[in-house]
Amino acid sequence: MEKYIPLEKDACGIGAIVNIDGHKDNRTLDDALHIVEKLEHRAGKDASGKVGDGVGILLQISHSFFKKALKDSAIKIGEERDYGIGMFFFPDDSLKSTFAKRMFEVIVEKNGLKFLGWRKVPVHDEILGQVAKDCMPNILQGFIERPENVAQGLDFDRKLYVVRREFEQSSEDTYICSLSSRTIVYKGMFLVTQLRNFYDDLRDPDYKSAIAIVHSRFSTNTIPSWERAHPYRMIAHNGEINTIRGNSDRMLAREETMSSSVLEEDMEKILPVIRPSGSDSAMLDNTLEFLYMNNMPLPLAMMVLIPEPWKHNRFMSARKKDFYHYYATMMEAWDGPAAILYTDGDILGATLDRNGLRPSRYYLTDDNRLILSSEVGVLDIDP
Repeated sequence: MEKYIPLEKDACGIGAIVNIDGHKDNRTLDDALHIVEKLEHRAGKDASGKVGDGVGILLQISHSFFKKALKDSAIKIGEERDYGIGMFFFPDDSLKSTFAKRMFEVIVEKNGLKFLGWRKVPVHDEILGQVAKDCMPNILQGFIERPENVAQGLDFDRKLYVVRREFEQSSEDTYICSLSSRTIVYKGMFLVTQLRNFYDDLRDPDYKSAIAIVHSRFSTNTIPSWERAHPYRMIAHNGEINTIRGNSDRMLAREETMSSSVLEEDMEKILPVIRPSGSDSAMLDNTLEFLYMNNMPLPLAMMVLIPEPWKHNRFMSARKKDFYHYYATMMEAWDGPAAILYTDGDILGATLDRNGLRPSRYYLTDDNRLILSSEVGVLDIDP
């Protein structure tokens, strides 16, 4: 008897909230957590019903919160955006964890930056299902000072990017969820209700952000793990990239002829651009981040990676067709049923696949907020 293999695919749940005027508040964080909690029907879980495929949130770094959290420690972070924060999943083995921490500190210093210290992230592992608990990493935050001769924002984040990529080449058992002066990612192998209750940071009223992206995962192509939960460093992704093998192979092939005006001296630390062990979402995130760190504006980079169906579109202007035609000579489309949210901590964008197979819905409210999700009804809004 032939084995039946279903061809249908389910899809993850995504959501985002933005205060368009840029003001930070705790309401953004709280509402984003409510959105992901409403997306329980989108989240995969194991047979016990106690372990989820993955849930996470990407936020702006809250200076007010971290100033308070580090008040009694030896870590002096200075002013907003004068420091970067890394969110680390270290191995649970104390010897391996100590070795990885020391290696990271050495790489930071070698790249001309000052490491400020480690913070143990307060968590509640007693709420986890046994499978998630058994493979739970040692979760720490690392703080790095911005040098005076490096500008805030992208320039500093580019330095942090080089540090992270060099560390990733050297360490196989440590995962960095995020390393940035603008954004931070909290995620794990949770059920949707466990994200808020696992991390104490997410329940603190002093944690304020103008941007929040959430994701509840339904794992289709890869086995669930702590590091494969979304969001990644720049994106949250609902669906699949079906062209992933060709995309990753072509990125690898063009590395021989790559050059960079801003990262030329550090290219050997960065390459390969794509981590071969990552999921399709992680590979897309790697590529988007690489283009962005090489001074390509974020919306432009996303349009290059996921172009509209432009060739036979008689409603598209000739100028826009020329734009897509030009970039098609440099980058093949990353194609497949997907809706994607992306941010660098200053702007937030969203895009659909060329066929709109993973739709999203959004509201713009009169109090200047954008609320977006993979479906309507995720947040109660006054009529």
